[in-house]
Amino acid sequence: MKKNFRWVIVCLVALATVINYIDRGALGFLWPEISEDLGLTKTDYAIILNVFTFAYAFGQTLFGKIFDWIGTRLGFVLSIVVWSAATMLHAVASSLTSFAVFRGLLGIAEAGNWPGARLVQLLP
Repeated sequence: MKKNFRWVIVCLVALATVINYIDRGALGFLWPEISEDLGLTKTDYAIILNVFTFAYAFGQTLFGKIFDWIGTRLGFVLSIVVWSAATMLHAVASSLTSFAVFRGLLGIAEAGNWPGARLVQLLP
């Protein structure tokens, strides 16, 4: 039973990683509709991508510290909850600023996937 449970956990972590990639790539596919709805330009797209990239880099360090502080399992759950909330908040974005803030929050939270996924797989 315990051996099968480990595979369930590995599959859930893999699913979280797939969702992570989908969330990250969705902006590129949806940009024509988003830019039209919000009146954003290609320069605004570049700003949003840069905010996400810097937030993601910062999130790697932040979530590494969080995992050290509260543990891997709880930290990984926190990362998933925050990135899910950030993804939902994109629906209420009404300007470049709000969209960039929500995208930055998504970048910070998604960064927790990599140290979390690696550490969860190493747990006994």
